[in-house]
Amino acid sequence: MAYLAPAEFVTKMVDAGESKLRMSTRDTLIRSYMAGAILALAAAFAVTVTVNTGNPLVG
Repeated sequence: MAYLAPAEFVTKMVDAGESKLRMSTRDTLIRSYMAGAILALAAAFAVTVTVNTGNPLVG
């Protein structure tokens, strides 16, 4: 992992934000559905691990 100066980091974050701002509505909706699916899978996995181990800290 390369080191970035704070000014470079800010520039890269602003560029990333601008590219997301200009993204089409269709692409935004697809990304939001995919993110929701990943969160749902993670929550289901955490509940399954918690139930099977009996230790909520593991889940």
